[in-house]
Amino acid sequence: MKRLAIVADLKEGTARRASELIARGAPFDLADTGIVRHFIYLSASEVVFVFEGHEVEWLIDSLIDEPFHYELQRALDEWRPIIDGTPRIAHEQFAWERDEDEPAPTETIVGHVRRT
Repeated sequence: MKRLAIVADLKEGTARRASELIARGAPFDLADTGIVRHFIYLSASEVVFVFEGHEVEWLIDSLIDEPFHYELQRALDEWRPIIDGTPRIAHEQFAWERDEDEPAPTETIVGHVRRT
């Protein structure tokens, strides 16, 4: 399973518009794409789209390059006026995940000393 992020700088004062576009949801049926997980992070100055799946880079390429994804093309047209510059692709370099079967450690905090 691989993750891929698309990072885009926002033009000043457009975070609210970005939030509105995000609230609409994906402009395509995620379940039909092969994407396993999708997250969007928003700050005052940038938006980060994270996709997870098998061969995720190929999945994203095919979505963007497919000429008949009208909803996606329309959504990209709505994002263009608020994006500053060219979005960048970021490849995962590190990930950590707790094994679901492994219990979470319990902590006891005494004063300023943290014991696990």
